Amino acid sequence: MALDGAFLHCIAEELNSLIGTRIDKIYQPGRDELVLSFRGKGGAVRVLFSVSADAARVHITQTSPENPAQPPMFCMLLRKHLSGGKLEAIEQDGLERILRLKIRANNEMGDSILLTLVCEIMGRFSNVILVNEHGRIVDSLRRVDEDISRVRLVLPAMEYASPPREPRICLLDCKDDEIAQRLADCPAGALSKTVIRLFEGISPIVAREWEFYTGRGDAVSVPLDETQLSRFLFAVHQTQQMLRDPAELCFTSVRTKEGQLKDFSFMRIAQYGAFMVTAEFDSASALLDAFYAQRDRFTRMRQRANDLFRLLANTSERIAKRVANQKQELIACDNMETDRRCGDLISANLYRIQRGDSAAVIEDFYQESCPTVSIPLDVRLTPAQNAQAYYKKYRKACTAKKKLTELIAAGESEQEYIDSVFDALTRAECESDLVQLRQELSEQGYLRLNRKAAKPPKPMQPFHFVSSDGLDIFVGRNNKQNDQLTLKFAEKSDIWLHTQQVHGAHVILVTNGTAPPDRSLEEAAMLAAYHSKGRDSAQVKVDYCMAKFVKKPAGARPGMVIYTNYQTAFVTPDAALCEKLRVTE
Repeated sequence: MALDGAFLHCIAEELNSLIGTRIDKIYQPGRDELVLSFRGKGGAVRVLFSVSADAARVHITQTSPENPAQPPMFCMLLRKHLSGGKLEAIEQDGLERILRLKIRANNEMGDSILLTLVCEIMGRFSNVILVNEHGRIVDSLRRVDEDISRVRLVLPAMEYASPPREPRICLLDCKDDEIAQRLADCPAGALSKTVIRLFEGISPIVAREWEFYTGRGDAVSVPLDETQLSRFLFAVHQTQQMLRDPAELCFTSVRTKEGQLKDFSFMRIAQYGAFMVTAEFDSASALLDAFYAQRDRFTRMRQRANDLFRLLANTSERIAKRVANQKQELIACDNMETDRRCGDLISANLYRIQRGDSAAVIEDFYQESCPTVSIPLDVRLTPAQNAQAYYKKYRKACTAKKKLTELIAAGESEQEYIDSVFDALTRAECESDLVQLRQELSEQGYLRLNRKAAKPPKPMQPFHFVSSDGLDIFVGRNNKQNDQLTLKFAEKSDIWLHTQQVHGAHVILVTNGTAPPDRSLEEAAMLAAYHSKGRDSAQVKVDYCMAKFVKKPAGARPGMVIYTNYQTAFVTPDAALCEKLRVTE
């Protein structure tokens, strides 16, 4: 997954609409991010520059990232040199992953000068560099000294030099004869990998799409026969036409059926067939904005919830070890009946046993043939005391068995609860969800909260969906909200749904006192499966019944209920359908 030169070409075409506008504001919300606000007749437009190794990009953004109280040094330098500057041109050399923004600004003496803001999108080598009118570096977002690279230094006052450019085919102006000749000269190998080495600015997903078309779904290797070459050149021509005519571009993102983002491109993607879900966007910037916003939100939530993940993992491991030890002790209690029998046999043969005997050799009348058995004795005790010692061991084992059975049941119940919280944590979408989970864990005694902390954000409402038949469906975000939804919000005639033997959210299908259509019931079951630990499964069992048949046992932990009179549905989680049914509030 990478922003290739062809996609950057599409971004440059969109940014051309900003030519003539002036830089109004400059922010640096993170170590690897810059935001420049351009203001023109149409209002302000924000452009995001990111040099993050796994998310390097530049595009127009609609988001408003939080800014640090104290701006970093590079941000202050850009404000000094570029504030009020006028964007005059945007340049891209072929399909290289480098954009040059030519900005007309005034220097300290009031003279008009032409500065260049160079944005290099090259994975972990990405950078944003300010170059003065003499071609020398003013400064950069990332300074590159000899300890980092001996090939190309990026330091203030040095002359700016573009990264070395490989002699590859530029898709914008290549000819059929040139492509055919270069392909013929390439060593044997997979067509997609050959294309990446041969063409400039082509990402793996585009190369695979060309191969998919060339081989009609089958793998293709170099050298190509005449038919394959003809189909390959046709695919190349189609892509050329897209880049020349923006109206033919189709900005597409690709994700799994479970909702995990995989890749994006400026063309329709057919290579995955039904194994992936595609979504189309109006512009390249809109695609990147949505793609990375969702991915960054997930990453940010994981970072903020890291302490909770660690707490739950440690608690779960501790409970598992404790329950395992208790089960081992319970197995040892299985000998208690033997101890009782030994006590009975000794009591029945007291007249035959002398004090000081180390063993009692007597007949076992508990067995049909009454075989002779040897029972160990404590030489310090009388025969009667030995019998009482065996009875004491028996009573102790009885008490231990009863107590261990209760402790094991409590431990397994606690483990179930911790797993349910962990599942809710993996589905948390915002800071408010994390606050509610922390509050719940605090109330259950697993976490100590700082009483002097700032006022918590307002709790989020349950997820709201509307079925294809117009019925409301509500999905709980966490255990406490599950209880609220099931026990207080739902009417007796509403349908309650939950995954069978799998942790997940409580789902309420509002029926308004009528029998729900099968389609709405199926969609509600699918939502229950999607908002559960079985989200990635091909088929999930979902139990459903009327809400009046769902009860909460006295003293049960949050989210724990029992239900009767239920039926079971088999459904497949569908992220696309979930998004379609979801109500944005």
